Amino acid sequence: MSNAAGDSWAAMRALVLDHDRRRAVADALGLSFARVRALLKLQAGPLTLRELAERLTTDRPYATLIVDDLERRGFVVRAVDPHDRRVKRVTLTAEGSAAAAKAKRLLDEPPAALRALPAADLEALARILADVRARV
Repeated sequence: MSNAAGDSWAAMRALVLDHDRRRAVADALGLSFARVRALLKLQAGPLTLRELAERLTTDRPYATLIVDDLERRGFVVRAVDPHDRRVKRVTLTAEGSAAAAKAKRLLDEPPAALRALPAADLEALARILADVRARV
């Protein structure tokens, strides 16, 4: 008996996870991928260290180390939250925004093997994946 769902999932996982895009992005920015992820999370707007740690699914001490390093590199700044002076908000600098945008561009670029598929296959794949996403 065929396991088409399992085979499809394994192929998608291999395409996404085994493709070394994360390493390429980290190397292009000179940062660990954990720091790249922090920049990407901050693109939507300032976050407290607690919020950033939650979005990175890590603990606050590690999020603090990440922010300390990004701050030293000029990618983020910390400022007192105007609503609660005990809380610091982390915000991207212009350089941090540019780095996050570059990371997003690199991560969003499909692998050559996917770009090489015929247009009809890509349209079918996009339709199928949209349907799957709507179900989860």
